[in-house]
Amino acid sequence: MTAGLLFSIVIAYFFILLVVAWYTGRNSNNESFFIGNRNSNWMLVAFGMIGTSLSGVTFVSVPGDVGKTAFSYLQVAFGNMLGYVVIAFVLLPLYYRLQLTSIYNYFNTRFGVKAYKTGASFFILSRTLGATARLYLVVNILQNLLQETFGNQFTVPFWLTTLIILMMILLYTFEGGVKTIVYTDTLQTTCMLSGLVICIIYILNHLNLNVGNSLQAMSDRGMSQIFFWDPNSPHFFLKQILGGAFITITMTGMDQEMMQKNISVKRLVDAQKNVMTLSVIFVIVIILFLFLGGLLYLFAEQINVTASADKLFPTLALDARYMPPAISIIFIIALISALFPSADGAITALTSSFCIDILNLQTGRPRSEQEKKNIRRMVHLGFTAIFMVVVLIFKQIDSSSMISVILKVASYTYGPLLGLFAFGILTKRTVNDDMVPQIAIAAPILCFGMEYFQQYIFGGYKIGLELLIINGLLMFIGLWLCSKDFQKRGLVS
Repeated sequence: MTAGLLFSIVIAYFFILLVVAWYTGRNSNNESFFIGNRNSNWMLVAFGMIGTSLSGVTFVSVPGDVGKTAFSYLQVAFGNMLGYVVIAFVLLPLYYRLQLTSIYNYFNTRFGVKAYKTGASFFILSRTLGATARLYLVVNILQNLLQETFGNQFTVPFWLTTLIILMMILLYTFEGGVKTIVYTDTLQTTCMLSGLVICIIYILNHLNLNVGNSLQAMSDRGMSQIFFWDPNSPHFFLKQILGGAFITITMTGMDQEMMQKNISVKRLVDAQKNVMTLSVIFVIVIILFLFLGGLLYLFAEQINVTASADKLFPTLALDARYMPPAISIIFIIALISALFPSADGAITALTSSFCIDILNLQTGRPRSEQEKKNIRRMVHLGFTAIFMVVVLIFKQIDSSSMISVILKVASYTYGPLLGLFAFGILTKRTVNDDMVPQIAIAAPILCFGMEYFQQYIFGGYKIGLELLIINGLLMFIGLWLCSKDFQKRGLVS
């Protein structure tokens, strides 16, 4: 791929996003930025959320992990479906009944100000780490591609590539916010899924296989196993399904980025249709990604390529010795389409949460619409700068499988949110609001100790995705112990 062609693709794609942003962001206000004036089309939201849920990590890491974990990730996807049911019929009715702009305002109503600030702070931490990990993976691939394209003439450092991409994202989200992202995510999801399907068709034709033959070839190599039955394994089916359910409940249902799109839909019933439609499509898409992963390993085996994990797909798709330029172009478009949703919605949601939950922009002292907009813009710029710094930190870590990193981070940072929401919904107790921040910090620390010393505590048992559930349970127990009902009985001083 020539340098001119690469830049032409990126610029053309970005220009389309700017046009969409200009069209949807006209006459926008703070209400448009935060929740799209509660007038979004549920079908667009459902389809666009696929791209946000998947991101560049799924596009690269899920196929790459097939060589090591076979199709076990499908167990997680089945759990995701259960999580979406809980979101649709437990969480969304709560959010709509309270008419929330930020879902963490529920903690203020249910527990108190400190619980509210704690919940919002953990979301900000969680989404910042998760989104920047996703962004790093795709930027790193693009950086390597630029290096290969230009050779020794390419002198642009990684930090500058990251800055340019973040500035692009900032430009098309600066005014419209959620109102714009609903449409740009739809466009980007379309490009990403089209690239996925085209790559599958190309490799099948190249290998002279049909779907049945290819699945048999994957099975012969041990790559098509879905369910794992060893309870001590991190991939044990019950761990994966339960973990997948709770990951979806927390990373979607208790996440402002994902929920601000849902609550931007006018009616509850339409938001529920959005979530249930998403749950079905999501599993189908994961199946396609896993199937693609198996095909990539079959293809690599045939041409004696040894790349694996996150490097497998880019290595095969971007090298002219292995795939034609047309496939490389499709891969780049799909990868860029996976890149932007991993950051644009996150920066917008973090801006919304910080303005509403931390700065009390909606409920604090009276401010003019223009003053609110100026504050919102400064916060937006601030989070863009934070993303820049954290991406550079991930560059230093440089994990071979970022999806594992993201799931691990989620287990620690979303656990307190899970415990807070579960306690608020499942009990009628009133907690000591002053104790909530300490408990929220203590629960992940205890989880870290439990995981670090697991070989001494559990023997051969290895903790997997259930770490999120344990974290949430510890938070729940801590809240229970500091509840005011216990204090009245004299059980807690």
